[in-house]
Amino acid sequence: MTARPMTAEPVLYQTEHAVAAITLNRPDVLNALDDALVRALREAVERAAADEAVRAVLLTGAGRGFSAGADLASIPPGRVDLGQVLRERYHPLILALRRMPKPVVCAVNGAAAGAGMSIALAADIVLAARSAYFVQSFAKIGLIPDAGSTWLLPRLAGASRARAMALLAERIDAEQACRFGLVWEVLDDEALLPHARRLAAHLATQPTRACALIKQAFEASDGHDLAQQLELEATLQAQAGDSDDFREGVAAFLQRRPPVFRGR
Repeated sequence: MTARPMTAEPVLYQTEHAVAAITLNRPDVLNALDDALVRALREAVERAAADEAVRAVLLTGAGRGFSAGADLASIPPGRVDLGQVLRERYHPLILALRRMPKPVVCAVNGAAAGAGMSIALAADIVLAARSAYFVQSFAKIGLIPDAGSTWLLPRLAGASRARAMALLAERIDAEQACRFGLVWEVLDDEALLPHARRLAAHLATQPTRACALIKQAFEASDGHDLAQQLELEATLQAQAGDSDDFREGVAAFLQRRPPVFRGR
């Protein structure tokens, strides 16, 4: 197991059993997102993407919450070009998460608010503690949802629910988030992290190249008609079929044994 020293770093990064565990680490402010945290989080995501030994990612928050959203205290006084802040700070992070060529599991403990909710929803599989809640808090301070929420929410929850969440800015508890399709599973608080670690560890044993191609196919589907998506499936399937993991999967099936995937 490797780990960076346990200091006041805004993001902690640990690897174990081919899983990179990335933890938002400003618990005293519910992991509010300032420039240092967002930059460190992007660096951690890019590090995991580039490390061939990492085959799955677990994202969570230290302390009582996942993230309370943008740290408003870190915004300088006066007029600020928030669009440029988004372009420089948040857009590269969200794109890095969505383009991660490995499965990303997010374990949401406590609050996932504003851009913190956007970051959580950018993962592939979202787990939530029973005490967790989600809120599109932007309208409360005269802003619009950002960091990808206007793209992610309609696709996960549907257009009507997405609009209501954005306009009303009301809390959605974990069970309701699960019913809306934002969360895969709700767990007792004490079971959240152990379950998330087991799930990430399982995904790290799966055919990593195929997982990356699955993500690529789903990411492209909204911009394609059926014929285009069928062609993309054929293109990606050709790549998957040329992998060592595909050959191992077929051999294991025929030999009636568990497959041993190597991620290539």
